[in-house]
Amino acid sequence: MCFGRTASSMGKIVSQDELVQVTAREKRAGRRVIFTNGCFDLLHPGHVRCLAEARALGDVLVVAINSDRSVRGNKGPERPLVPEQDRAEVLAGLASVDYVTIFDEPTPRELISRVLPSVLVKGADWALDQVAGREEVEAAGGSVVSVPLAPGYSTTSIIQRIRNAGAHVSAASRDTHNKP
Repeated sequence: MCFGRTASSMGKIVSQDELVQVTAREKRAGRRVIFTNGCFDLLHPGHVRCLAEARALGDVLVVAINSDRSVRGNKGPERPLVPEQDRAEVLAGLASVDYVTIFDEPTPRELISRVLPSVLVKGADWALDQVAGREEVEAAGGSVVSVPLAPGYSTTSIIQRIRNAGAHVSAASRDTHNKP
């Protein structure tokens, strides 16, 4: 039986101020901090693979997730499907993820400028010149890495498949109920 958050994920979800402190401590200890961000609305294998690739680039993986308000602003009023605290908890449960924080702005540029990771990672669907925080990270001597996306995985396409399946079930149900 499970009761609430697991002990292993509880210390991984931190405020932005805590994140800045812990990453500064990690960098002083000579560890490479990797930073990535996203909505992570419905966690799927594409996310898990991207996070594992990001983690392989350094010692400490930080994942910043868009707040519910930020997701609505970026994706529309029907998103997110999963609330921010639940998304944070799921990500914190992954072995590849060391810290999770939530940001409320449209992009994490300000947070990235405070953390200044060694490596900033985004999926290949983002042009490098469009990556928020790129200038700040590169100016501090860090790098920006684009990781390939796992083909066939996207939250938007999963949502569409669910909606299509629901439409087919509803149509079949109507057909069954309308037969004499």
